[in-house]
Amino acid sequence: MAQARDVGELARSLERWVALQKVVLDSFKQIDGKVKASDRLDIIIHTRIAFNHMIRTLKAFDDWLQDPFITSNIPRELLLEVWSTSLKLMETLLELDIKHTTEVKSIIEKAVKEGQISPIVAQLRDLAAPRGEERERRGPAISI
Repeated sequence: MAQARDVGELARSLERWVALQKVVLDSFKQIDGKVKASDRLDIIIHTRIAFNHMIRTLKAFDDWLQDPFITSNIPRELLLEVWSTSLKLMETLLELDIKHTTEVKSIIEKAVKEGQISPIVAQLRDLAAPRGEERERRGPAISI
């Protein structure tokens, strides 16, 4: 009896998760036009909110794929669908990252060359510079 109750609770939990995901999806679709017409800070804030939700969803998917109950009951076809979609998402993300990082590098190089980098912002960046792997993504401190 306990097993049926546990499975029932799992089904209710999955139903709540799907309902939440639908609400989040609808919310982002509704604010898209507003964000596109907003200022840079608002765009950054909403993009970060989207990133945080994507990270949460990816973490939940990863947890899902580590759960023996789930993985032993998922058909191979569904796993292949998850794989194919994951690959597409990863390719899109990496293409965005490559394009964006390349463009930002060019913008920064041009701004440095033209003396348009604020010394105060550059110093603040130096103070907040992380160490190690994260620093690699951000790049070296800017000298002006």
